[in-house]
Amino acid sequence: MDGDTLYSIGELARRTGLTVKAIRFYSDCGIVPPTGRSPAGHRLYDGDAAARLELVRTLRDLGIDLPTIRRVLDRELSLAQVAAAHAEALATQIRVLRLRRAVATAVARRGSTPEEMDLMHRLARLSADERRRLIDGFLDAAFGGLDADLTGVRRTMTPELPDDPEDEQVEAWIELAELARDPEFGALMRRLAEQHIADQNQTDQNRADHGRGNVPRPGAVAIVRDHVAPALAMGVDPASPQAAAIVAAVTARYAALVGRPDDTDLRHRLLALVDTARDPRRQTYVRLLAVVNGWPPPDDPTPALTWFADALGAA
Repeated sequence: MDGDTLYSIGELARRTGLTVKAIRFYSDCGIVPPTGRSPAGHRLYDGDAAARLELVRTLRDLGIDLPTIRRVLDRELSLAQVAAAHAEALATQIRVLRLRRAVATAVARRGSTPEEMDLMHRLARLSADERRRLIDGFLDAAFGGLDADLTGVRRTMTPELPDDPEDEQVEAWIELAELARDPEFGALMRRLAEQHIADQNQTDQNRADHGRGNVPRPGAVAIVRDHVAPALAMGVDPASPQAAAIVAAVTARYAALVGRPDDTDLRHRLLALVDTARDPRRQTYVRLLAVVNGWPPPDDPTPALTWFADALGAA
């Protein structure tokens, strides 16, 4: 548009693509006032008005409110300042929308009740401090007061939801938080920790009695997994004689580790530990934890533990 040319509101509408109604509204608001009037009293606009309208339309498309647009046009605020503030506001809105979408997806996938949906919504909206308090409460129930330094274990069991999580991370956090709020799951994890610590204490004493000192040693779950993995890969039947030999190797190794005889009591103790470790809630927590923290998917020891439990029962 030529700088000296004046345009009627209708001509300006055709040139800018805005409606006459919209231009009249912006004009009445004082955002794009007319340059002058025709002899008949009709509004006339120059090229600067058209440029202002283009800016107004762009800012409105970005969702910026009219008072802020007026301050930009009046040079009370720089466009860069407004853009930066608006980008931050949009980022917040996007995070909220992603949380809502994740909750809606989880509700649809799980067929949740209204009460469950409300709980999922509240868990998704927790602040970082609130999430930390929830998980700390679970970890305290599971590991607090035990006679062992479990700082490293607590750290590896702690979910850290990113500031800008993916949908799957939000969904995983919701399900993980539900588990963490379950006192029965906390009690399960505590039993597993107590069994593990008791075994390790016996192992340390056994090594001290034989002058071997304390060195890194595998736990019962690792012993079972390592011995059973080849049998699983080969499809060995847990009721077969070959499986009985594997069970004997596991129980002998476990007995030597804790310094106890390989008898019925030891096998019952080992089976109780295996049954606790293969509870599906434990592996679910570990799997969800990996998703939330962006870790690689963990190996699942459940097939090996289940195979061993079946084989031990058949032995």
